[in-house]
Amino acid sequence: MAYDQTSATAPGLAARLDAELRDAHPSEILRTAHEHFGDKLALVSSFGAESAVLLHLASRVSPGLPVLFLDTGMLFGQTLDYRKNIAAQFGLTDVRDLRPAFADLATQDPNSDLWRTSVDGCCHIRKVLPLDRALGGFDAWITGRKRFHGGDRLSLPVVEEADGKIKFNPLANWSKAELDAYVAEHDLPAHPLVAQGYASVGCWPCTQPSDDGRSGRWAGQEKTECGIHVARAPGVAPNVGGDI
Repeated sequence: MAYDQTSATAPGLAARLDAELRDAHPSEILRTAHEHFGDKLALVSSFGAESAVLLHLASRVSPGLPVLFLDTGMLFGQTLDYRKNIAAQFGLTDVRDLRPAFADLATQDPNSDLWRTSVDGCCHIRKVLPLDRALGGFDAWITGRKRFHGGDRLSLPVVEEADGKIKFNPLANWSKAELDAYVAEHDLPAHPLVAQGYASVGCWPCTQPSDDGRSGRWAGQEKTECGIHVARAPGVAPNVGGDI
C-alpha cells in the first residue's frame, strides 16, 4: 500500500504503524516501510560493528533501497573497506556516500581538529548537516538503533516521527543475542575492528575499544549521540540546502 501524504499527519501515521509493528519481525517492518514509502524511503547506516544485520535484512527486501553512508572524513580505513565489501557481497546497488560540505569544513574546521574543542560541533558539520541535506528527498528513513544500547534508546519505539519524517527502527526489540544469532545463521562478515576489541565503531578520534555496547564512543564525556537522532526544538527545521 503506497503512502498517501494526504491521509494522515506524520505523527499520526507513525503512531499507527508503531502500534501495528511494535512486536513484528524486523523483516516485516522493513517490508511495510518499503510498501508504504517506496522510493521515498532510505536506510541510514554507519557500516559499523553491528550494521551487517540490518543491511542484510534490507537487501532481501529491496537491494536497490538507497543506503546513506556518512563518510565524515574521520572514519577508520577499515570502515571504508567494510562499506565497499558489504555493499558488494549483499548486492546493495545504491549506497550513497555523504560527505561534509567543503564550505563548512573551510569555515568551521579548516585544520580538521574541531573534535578536540567541540565534539558536538564536529558531529554537526560532518554528520548532522550532510544527512539533513540528503534526507530532503525522502519522507521516511530506517535506522539501526536498538534498545539494549541503553541511554535514550531504552524507550525507543519501532516507528516514530521526527522533523516531519517517519523513522523506522526495525531492530529496536532485538537483543545482542538475537543479533549474534542472525549473524551466525547467515555467516555475515564482521567489521574488522571488532576482533580488535571495538564493540561500536565511529570516527577514529572519538572511538575507543570497548566490550560494553557504545561505551567506547565519546568515552569520558556526557555525549552519547552524534546528533542525528536528537530531537530538534519546535520550529527548527532541518538544513537541507548546500552541497553534500
